[in-house]
Amino acid sequence: MNYLPNAIFLVILVFGVFFFAKNVGKLKRNIALGKRLEINGSKRERWNNLLMIALGQSKMVRRPISGILHVVVYLGFIVINIEVIEIVIDGIFGTHRIFSFLGGTYGFLIGTFEIFAVLVLLAVVVFWWRRNMRRIARFLNPELKGWPKQDANYILYFELVLMTLFLVMNATDLSFQAMDSGNVVSQFIAPWFSSFSKSTIHLVERSAWWLHMVGILIFLNYLYYSKHLHILLAFPNVFYGSVAPKGQLDNMEAVTNEVKLMLDPSADPYAVPIGDVTSVPDKFGASDVQDLNWLQLLNAYSCTECGRCTSECPANQTGKLLSPRKIMMDTRDRLQEVGANIDSNKGIFQDDGKQLLGDYISREELWACTSCNACVEACPISINPLSIIMDMRRYLVMEQSAAPVELNNMMSNIENNGAPWPFNQMDRLNWATND
Repeated sequence: MNYLPNAIFLVILVFGVFFFAKNVGKLKRNIALGKRLEINGSKRERWNNLLMIALGQSKMVRRPISGILHVVVYLGFIVINIEVIEIVIDGIFGTHRIFSFLGGTYGFLIGTFEIFAVLVLLAVVVFWWRRNMRRIARFLNPELKGWPKQDANYILYFELVLMTLFLVMNATDLSFQAMDSGNVVSQFIAPWFSSFSKSTIHLVERSAWWLHMVGILIFLNYLYYSKHLHILLAFPNVFYGSVAPKGQLDNMEAVTNEVKLMLDPSADPYAVPIGDVTSVPDKFGASDVQDLNWLQLLNAYSCTECGRCTSECPANQTGKLLSPRKIMMDTRDRLQEVGANIDSNKGIFQDDGKQLLGDYISREELWACTSCNACVEACPISINPLSIIMDMRRYLVMEQSAAPVELNNMMSNIENNGAPWPFNQMDRLNWATND
């Protein structure tokens, strides 16, 4: 019977890890629904981005208040969860604070964890106040109503509970409190339980220990359904993010080859064997998530919903319908819907009569974009909403001939006059000679 708690712990741990692995499998499958994409650019530059942007949070702190608070929570999450290693070992083998033999070093580590726990608690409270009471503009957009707002608060409550359990666990561990170091914060909480019997204090400590570990496993599996999936995906997303200049847009290879052929005076298009021409895609642009590439789908899953992109978007600032954050959220929601469709149909997608374009993202949103890249520059984890917007625009223009009148006029002028203006090439410089 002495091994029963260890057996129960092991079962809970296995189930938690199993469901997490299952969710990771779904995540990988959904991202793999995207088209292939060759990753170019210097690996050195990508590693530098990973160190500076993902680990160093360099773009996050451009907004000092939220940035510094996020760094505190980010560091606290990493540092405090080192302590989970000890909990897992103790849970499996029935030991108690197995690393305590490190003496002063152990006390220093736990003391550091406790300080970070308090800092995280303070940061979480400020985050909750900013999100729910401060009424910051970027948290009031329509796309954050309902589940997105609830999800953000649920995560804050999770962190609040986990940090509290950690401190209570330390405060009620009599053997730990007997140490001369480590109980930097918990020593001030321990007196709250001084009137309790030793058996009751032990019960509180064990309860906090179990709830803390189970809470971590629940949190881990909740991530798949939450915007906080970026905790895991921000790192690959930054590493694989584009390192090309911000203003450089990618060109479709099939279209590029056609243009080169048209501009080559020595080429005879009728004499070129079909096999030598780059295969034309089944669809130009994107109307649904399967038409996007895997990096764009990874972007969608990595979105933190912080709204920095939308707050920097000039179209959104002038009252247009476009919100880059909504573009990413809609893409992720549609991808989740497609994944659920595949799950319910034994691994095969059954046409549900929906698509990303129209059912989630409207044409008005797409054409409001100025392609200025402000959203790309603002994103703290290298997400590129513009690439999705441009691919969906391509579909509208090249597959449906559904460009706005102004754009169609411009393209007609380019075709006929070699410039976007409705003037004959011979008359283009008349303005310079007029008095």
